[in-house]
Amino acid sequence: MDWSDSPEQANFRKEVRAFIQKELPERYRSGEDSGEELSGGWQADRKSEDPTKRDVAMAWADSLAKRGWIAPAWPKEYGGAGLTTIEQFIYNQEMAEAAAPMPGGMGVSMLGPTLIVHGTDEQKAEHLPKILSGEVAWAQGYSEPGAGSDLASLQTRAVRDGDEYVINGQKIWTSGGHLADWLFALVRTDAEAPKHRGISFVMMDIKSQGLSLRPLINMGWKHHFNETFFEDVRIPVKNRIGEENRGWYVGMTLLDFERSGIAGAISYKRGQGQIKKFLNTDEGKSFKRVDANMVRLELADRAIETEVLFNFAFRIVSIQNRGMVPNYEASVNKMFGSEVHQRLARSETKLWGLYGNVWDPKSKYAPMGAQHVQDYVGSVPHTIFSGSSEIQRNVIATRGLGLPRG
Repeated sequence: MDWSDSPEQANFRKEVRAFIQKELPERYRSGEDSGEELSGGWQADRKSEDPTKRDVAMAWADSLAKRGWIAPAWPKEYGGAGLTTIEQFIYNQEMAEAAAPMPGGMGVSMLGPTLIVHGTDEQKAEHLPKILSGEVAWAQGYSEPGAGSDLASLQTRAVRDGDEYVINGQKIWTSGGHLADWLFALVRTDAEAPKHRGISFVMMDIKSQGLSLRPLINMGWKHHFNETFFEDVRIPVKNRIGEENRGWYVGMTLLDFERSGIAGAISYKRGQGQIKKFLNTDEGKSFKRVDANMVRLELADRAIETEVLFNFAFRIVSIQNRGMVPNYEASVNKMFGSEVHQRLARSETKLWGLYGNVWDPKSKYAPMGAQHVQDYVGSVPHTIFSGSSEIQRNVIATRGLGLPRG
């Protein structure tokens, strides 16, 4: 296959590169943005107590907003750039190459598209501009302690009281909730209906009375997600998107114009390049295990797998560019990418021998700031969230291979 740019695509790529070169703040060029996948550090900066970090974050968001590039795939009438599938892919590729943070998060990828399809004019006018300006960040309230993969079993209740809903219950794994301003959630509004048909989709201010967040510290000692509690939280009925009890279908809306996973593949390639560079320094040579050749072929396998993942990304976007929706292909991509990440982190940690056990990034005994052992621990849930590998294998078996359901 020929993945080369057409002349028009090449010109757009040059435009994006020139923009990044000119506008990307030095803070993000220097690699200080050490938050979650390209955006978490930006979201932390916009909430930072350091005014310099806040100013840098909003200056970057302003630069992107002027071009409609906070939500580049949204239609122009809603403030996006209306990019084609290929242009969106090129944009994401260049941003990933530069490790540039992409503001917007779930507001751009989930809430915004849902509003565009199902929201009222009033809801769109109130919320879309604030997403596009970077003024408001959103978090998702879907999973519950007893409703993860079987999300339709959720039990958080919303009882109507006049023009308000009164919400009680609990959500878990609320990623970025401590950095968000608003929350969108699925709640049960009819306890007697079949489980998929008694759910509504609602929005609420994260500071609503009775709503509380408790941090969940992961096994890597990092705070990325939370558990969320609702105790008689009152929200206006006008904050419901779509019809009452039809929230399941609203919540499943996905206008994801580009889900190729190119950012992950580029991130892995960049990390492998950093290791090679480090190993050629005196410091790197001092950390490398004496029998490093035992890991050499393993690392070569990881490099090959990363190239395979990189080409999977091109395959997905080529399917979308033909107006088709990736089905089992997206499951192959997600499953393979998650498992490559885990194998890559394990192999890179093994490269340092016993030094690979040093956890403190500031320790003089920690190669490359202990990033590989932390990545190794952090990679554990990658085969669980966003659709576990077991679920992806079922999709591949039934939809891709045509095997009967067991």
